[in-house]
This record gives sequence, structure tokens and C-alpha cells, in this order.
Amino acid sequence: MKLVIFGANGPTGRQATAQAIAEGHTVTAVTRHPGDFPLSDPRLRVAGADVLDPGAVESAVAGQDAVISAVGVPYGPKPVTVYSDGMRHITRAMTKQGVRRLVCVTSTVLFGVPAPDETFFFRAVLEPLIARTIGRTVYDDMRRMEGIVTDGDHDWTILRPAGLFDADQVSDYRIATSRLPGRFTSRADLGNALLRQATGDRHVRAFLDVRTTQGVPGFLDVIRKEALGGRK
Repeated sequence: MKLVIFGANGPTGRQATAQAIAEGHTVTAVTRHPGDFPLSDPRLRVAGADVLDPGAVESAVAGQDAVISAVGVPYGPKPVTVYSDGMRHITRAMTKQGVRRLVCVTSTVLFGVPAPDETFFFRAVLEPLIARTIGRTVYDDMRRMEGIVTDGDHDWTILRPAGLFDADQVSDYRIATSRLPGRFTSRADLGNALLRQATGDRHVRAFLDVRTTQGVPGFLDVIRKEALGGRK
């Protein structure tokens, strides 16, 4: 297939790009800093573009079979609009170019239900604290983005992973249409789930939790490395 990946230079985007190339797909990797992109392959085209530039987005979407968005920004106090504005440009470009399949990433927090089989402190104190304080502006814009996606008529799937961490290989991760137990999702697993959904049609117009069950790190280690940096 021909796939375009927005946010391709982030850790999750790189995973999705590398795995797609390895499976023989043709990939257009969209990044604001093409000179920094670490991957190269005859089946890869690196496009220097900003998701906030509608003309550049449409150019990247043209001729593709499916769109993957792994766009992400760090937590911070300032209002965030890149998820919603970027997705508005992506969906408009898809409509103009006749591209149907869309897969993107938000967060397990947006299920709006407590994590199953979790401690009371995590469910009632820690997760709500993160969602309503340091992560509030990001999650607010993710909700706006989901609204743009679900209001459209594309064949969409939204992945809602848990806390992200780095791993070398794809594991036997779990996927479901409701919130799963567990606190973490590896970027290798998330990249694979993005690719599986973009190249298939099993979960069209569905929200999917993606959860890693093997080799997960300690909670405090992830908070120190990931939450405060907000890497996607």
C-alpha cells in the first residue's frame, strides 16, 4: 500500500515508518525537519511539511491509500491546537483527494472510565491529577481532534494507548474496543497497531485501546522519562 505518516519523525512515527517499509509498503514520511529524519529506503519519501500548512498536507495526502497520524506535542500550560488544526487539514485533504482510510492516536484517558484492575490511588488520584493539570491542554485538544474525526465520513480508527515507552521489538500486545488493564504501551507496539489498522478494515469507526503486557517498565521510571517530556 501507499501510506502517508504525519508525525513521522517522532518516536512512534519512526516505528510505524520502519515497520511499514519492512513489510514492503511505500511510505511518505511527513516531518517539519526532513534533514533530521534517520531512515532511508527506496520505498520511502521524506516530505518536509507542517501539518498546520493545508497546502502541504494536501500534497502529501494526494495519491495515498491510507493516512496515519502520529502527531504529538509535549505537556505544557499553553493552549494546544495542533491535534485539532492538523486533523482538520488532514481530513479536508483526504476528502479532496478521495482517500478513505484514516488511523490516528489520542490517549486511553479519553475513554473516560477508570482503569480496570488498578489501585484506588492510581484511578482516583494520580491519573485524574495528570489529566486535569499537566496534561489538560493536550487532552482537551485530543478531544477536539476526535470530534473532527468522528464527525467526518472517512473510514477512521482512533487508537488510545496508555503511557508510552520505548522497546526494541513488537510484543504480543493486546487490543480492544474498551479500556484494558495495564498502564503502558510500547511505541513499537503502537506503531505496529497503527500499521495493522491502516492496512486492514477490521475496526472501522472504532476506538481501540492498545496495551503492552510484556517487559513493561516501572511507573516512576516512565513518569520521569516520558510524562515530563511528553514524547509521542
